[in-house]
Amino acid sequence: MHLADVLARDSFTASFEFFPPKQPGGWDALFGSIAEFESLKPSFVSVTYGAGGSTRQFTHDLVVRIRQETSLDAIPHLTCVNHTTGEIDEILTRYARAGVSNILALRGDTPRGIAPTVNDFAHALDLVKAVRAFEARGLHPDQRGFGIAVAGYPEGHPETPNTLTQMDHLKSKCDAGSDLVISQLFFDNHAFFDWRERCELAGITTPILAGIMPITSIAGLKRMADLAGGTRFPAALLRAVRRAQDDPESVARVGVHWATEQCRSLLDHGVRGIHFYTLNKSDATRTIYQNLGVRSSEALRE
Repeated sequence: MHLADVLARDSFTASFEFFPPKQPGGWDALFGSIAEFESLKPSFVSVTYGAGGSTRQFTHDLVVRIRQETSLDAIPHLTCVNHTTGEIDEILTRYARAGVSNILALRGDTPRGIAPTVNDFAHALDLVKAVRAFEARGLHPDQRGFGIAVAGYPEGHPETPNTLTQMDHLKSKCDAGSDLVISQLFFDNHAFFDWRERCELAGITTPILAGIMPITSIAGLKRMADLAGGTRFPAALLRAVRRAQDDPESVARVGVHWATEQCRSLLDHGVRGIHFYTLNKSDATRTIYQNLGVRSSEALRE
């Protein structure tokens, strides 16, 4: 379903992010989790794309399998780092032929220790324009083309410390034809609310989803700090994790409780939607739903 239709149908969107397993045995485990996620009735799910396109084929295969074997709408991530215009056109052609309606357009990361070999795209904005140029050539069967989601950074992008410039970049992506903004994960709702207000002041009217990832382990917290460079961890959260650090189950409970309270506050403040970074595990997300007192996303839309 095209993003425009999803947003028109659902007053509140709940969505989940998966990543394609690199080992054959991981696929069955993931689809066991996907069945549990499906029962939560999300508006859509997204599938990540490895640095420099390292999981390109796996991403495509997972999106197609989700379409064929579940009732979920799957949106593939697509990055432009280390890709030529011809490669992007080829990927878009495959998705169009497979009936994929939407793309999450990202700049992406270069694989560690590997210098980019091509530079047809410098920013996600260039990729958004490339998708719209692809459609302008009549290469998508839906006359509306792809629905396009892009990323936003409530606490700033580590490579662009000037917050005014960051907002200019986001507005450019929206003005180029983006249908949805999905935020980077964050743990401080005040930062998200302030950013959302600054988006409004900048004239950004594109719907914005809040990105939530519950902490489930000390190791996971450290990975988040590495992957999401600009993300801040509030002192209250770190203090609670430190109290529980000798008991992994207690750390997970602290993380899920914090994420639950984030979601409760976001809902109370009229967030357009929440995008859960799931790490392919349904336990934490299902517990958040239970803590909110709902069985599925349908109750969150009432």
